[in-house]
Amino acid sequence: MDEVKDLKGLIMPWLKAYIPEYSALAYTAAVLLLIGIISVAIHFILHRVVLTWVGSRARIARQVWRQAFFERKLFNRLALTLQGIIIYIQAGLWLSSSSVLLPVIQTMTNLWILLYGLLSLFSLLDALLDIFKQKPAMRNFPFRGIFQSVKLIASIFIGLLIISTLIGKSPLILLSGLGAMTAVLMLVFKDPILGLVAGIQLSANDMLSVGDWLEMSKYGADGAVIDIGLTTVKVQNWDNTITTIPTYALISDSFKNWRGMSESGGRRIKRSLLVDSSSVRFLDEEDVRRLQRAHLLAPYLEQKIQEVSRYNSEQQLDLSSQVNGRRLTNLGTFRAYLDVFLKHHPDIHQQMTLMVRQLAPTANGIPMEIYAFTNTTSWVKYEGIQSDIFDHVFAVLQEFGLRVHQAPSGYDMRSLGREPAVEAEQKGIRQAG
Repeated sequence: MDEVKDLKGLIMPWLKAYIPEYSALAYTAAVLLLIGIISVAIHFILHRVVLTWVGSRARIARQVWRQAFFERKLFNRLALTLQGIIIYIQAGLWLSSSSVLLPVIQTMTNLWILLYGLLSLFSLLDALLDIFKQKPAMRNFPFRGIFQSVKLIASIFIGLLIISTLIGKSPLILLSGLGAMTAVLMLVFKDPILGLVAGIQLSANDMLSVGDWLEMSKYGADGAVIDIGLTTVKVQNWDNTITTIPTYALISDSFKNWRGMSESGGRRIKRSLLVDSSSVRFLDEEDVRRLQRAHLLAPYLEQKIQEVSRYNSEQQLDLSSQVNGRRLTNLGTFRAYLDVFLKHHPDIHQQMTLMVRQLAPTANGIPMEIYAFTNTTSWVKYEGIQSDIFDHVFAVLQEFGLRVHQAPSGYDMRSLGREPAVEAEQKGIRQAG
């Protein structure tokens, strides 16, 4: 400060000697010019030399953190913050306390420093979020929601400082009056607060993470989670539409996370076909001989025939009536065949639940359900395997003398109407002959 006063003492007499009427204005202009020249020089050195060199080194380096900091412009914003501090210091050094411009420049630089300090914090948080996304161990934590909360709190704090700077009052005065606005703030920031709590609970309980398959019918969501934010969770549905769900709704409502299925290595097949009940009957000897040629079914038929024959001989029943004794049915044999078929299928997971069961009869027939798991969780492969299995099931059903139940179609009705006409025509031809 003494050196500044000495410099001012040297310049002012010289200015008063040549321009006595405008010496104070000339000194102020010279100071502003000096501040501008120094600021431009520092800006050139920082942005064109230092940051350019460091940026080129960061692009060459493989460190993720270096690339993240430069992509988010952290160092650029820190440099601009530093420039504001330098201008503030220069104004205090070169201008006297009685100068009218001093409070104006200091107020402007204060606002500059606060603004770019806040933006620097935003860049730091965004860079850290990019770094954490690259680490598998960090992906399940709701850092995005936490960082958004920090941004919100920092924005409110910086906003109070900016207001206090503009009105020239201490920020403590504004904070003291903030208590009366707590209820209003709680109402305004209800969703961010609930979202922050929900994000922490989702992370702590490992309920949801980016990449999980989420199904929430209440919100029409059925797809992969692409973003977990402070207030919303974005789900990209399988038709490529985006569904936005409030974060707190994942805690208050029920949703289905398919991550367990993806990690298990098997995807469930649970589908039934309706067998026409009128096609169910006992197998005769010719049916048994024909079905014994099926290599998957032959061991079952041999074991079952021996079991039935032994039971009937021990009971000494009159087998001329089909009511007496035990007999093989085409439905039961078909169920046994499906069970063996699935156990030998290369695309069915043999370490998971596998069964073929008969459900309660309905007006539409007898449901025969296949309950098994594929050995892949890929949607496309799963659908292909399931379709191949039921293609075979529908085709082989006739070998057992069974029919699939289906409602009569228009073609069936027209066929019934044509049959009497065809019979009458054939009868007329026979009579004429």
